[in-house]
Amino acid sequence: ADLRVERRFVPESCPRAVRPGDFVRYHYLGAFPDGTRFDSSYDRGSTFNVFVGKGQLIAGMDKALVGMCVNERRFVKIPPKLAYGSEGVSGVIPPNAVLHFDVLLIDLWNSEDEVQVQTYFKPEKCPRTVQVSDFVRYHYNGTFLDGTLFDSRFLWLSDIWLWFGFGFFCLFVFFFFIFCHNRMRTYDTYVGIGWLIPGMDQGLLGMCVGEKRIITIPPFLAYGEEGDGKEIPGQASLVFDVVLLDLHNPKDGITIENQHVPESCERRSQTGDFLRYHYNGTLLDGTLFDSSYSRNRTYDTYVGKGYVIAGMDEGLLGVCTGEKRRIIIPPHLGYGEEGRGKIPGSAVLVFDIHVVDFHNPSDSVGITVNYKPSNCTVLSKKGDYLKYHYNASLLDGTLLDSTHSLGKTYNIVLGSGQVVVGMDMGLQDMCVGERRTVVIPPHLGYGEDGVEGEVPGSAVLVFDIELLELVSGLPEGYMFVWNGEVSPNLFEEIDQNHDGEVLLEEFSEYIQAQVDSGKGKLAPGFDFEKIVKNMFTNQDRDGNGKVTAEEFKLKDQEAKEEHDEL
Repeated sequence: ADLRVERRFVPESCPRAVRPGDFVRYHYLGAFPDGTRFDSSYDRGSTFNVFVGKGQLIAGMDKALVGMCVNERRFVKIPPKLAYGSEGVSGVIPPNAVLHFDVLLIDLWNSEDEVQVQTYFKPEKCPRTVQVSDFVRYHYNGTFLDGTLFDSRFLWLSDIWLWFGFGFFCLFVFFFFIFCHNRMRTYDTYVGIGWLIPGMDQGLLGMCVGEKRIITIPPFLAYGEEGDGKEIPGQASLVFDVVLLDLHNPKDGITIENQHVPESCERRSQTGDFLRYHYNGTLLDGTLFDSSYSRNRTYDTYVGKGYVIAGMDEGLLGVCTGEKRRIIIPPHLGYGEEGRGKIPGSAVLVFDIHVVDFHNPSDSVGITVNYKPSNCTVLSKKGDYLKYHYNASLLDGTLLDSTHSLGKTYNIVLGSGQVVVGMDMGLQDMCVGERRTVVIPPHLGYGEDGVEGEVPGSAVLVFDIELLELVSGLPEGYMFVWNGEVSPNLFEEIDQNHDGEVLLEEFSEYIQAQVDSGKGKLAPGFDFEKIVKNMFTNQDRDGNGKVTAEEFKLKDQEAKEEHDEL
């Protein structure tokens, strides 16, 4: 009888078939024609491993294995002349025995094999590929050549569905984070320096972040004859389904990609400046881990002072207000091997930032005169009453407020604390009709707290101002002055009923009459009643609500000029 081979199962995909000289691993059941079993690899719990076509097998099996695919199942009938012949095997196989073998091929390789790489997804943009000495973070499924899973740093959910069906899929999703959280970490390692099996060291070279590839490794470039002593048996080919998430080199510095730089950039950030910026923070594979936009507020910090990670400290230098840039930070300039929060250890970080404003604590008010009338002799000074229009915005152009929209001017007494310090400074030495832009740093504006719902904390403010009216104020310390000579009988003139005492009502009527007649002038911009009451109180030295001739004094008669008086 001749050798008979029956192919009971042939996989749809058969990229490679057994040839003489190949090394194979297979399971088998050996039986006689009557069904009596004489041997089984399954009983030993390990495959039968052997070279084909080199005389290490009985002749019939050497022939029967040729052309076989991994996962193929064959039923083989071997006549005695191609088996153990007339001698048999003492105590096991009688002479002239026909042998039946049920064979399942598990693995197949050749000593001439190299690492095989099959890329099945590659990103359109690939600015950098894995080189020797790079550090990578990747997920993988590790299987044998027959598809049996031996290790995984991720599981495709589609695979779970296919393998176990809907019910188990639902349970898997439900319990996923409870049972699998620790195992779902990436595999993190250097490439090409011996930290990996040689085949993986080769297979990862040239990969892009986001790329997916299947790496098939023969055992002599993997765990060899001994296996790993655990899940991987000796002489096993390994198949790794890999997706690369991250890539850097310990020698890397930060990378800056300018996405938008304003045409006008009068100033760039320097060490010691205070910046307000928005950002999206992602991992190199695009996974978002943080965003200032989601909190609806900028991130505010000093630059170059160690308040942020080293890579960001460096990446924020030299920016303009309004600039958008991408800062790519290797882990040794980010959160290192330990990571932080949602950021895994050894992760490259990508920050897309938008600079809203910046200033330096040493900054003063910036004034740019946009228009000045030819006749500009009367300049604003402390105490003057000013009426002006303004548009108020942030440094990035965001409008905060405008008197034009209200249809009325803003009116103040300059230097009296009615506006922020920076505005008091910015309105000095201005003439009617002049237009200027005043830039106010936060320490001269609304400070770290800002104005809730209106002005962000630590914001630089920009005011476009037009001065419309100026009423000269009084000398510093005075709330009322005479325009002519002062009557030598001033007290008697105020004391209209001549009872030797002046009440607030008498005092108020007298001052009003002097102002109306042009003989006296009150400080502009203040409430008349408050000024008069203040003046009266200063004269009423004993606080009894009456001013006597002994109490009454003009300001130049005072030993100390502590009060705003006549």
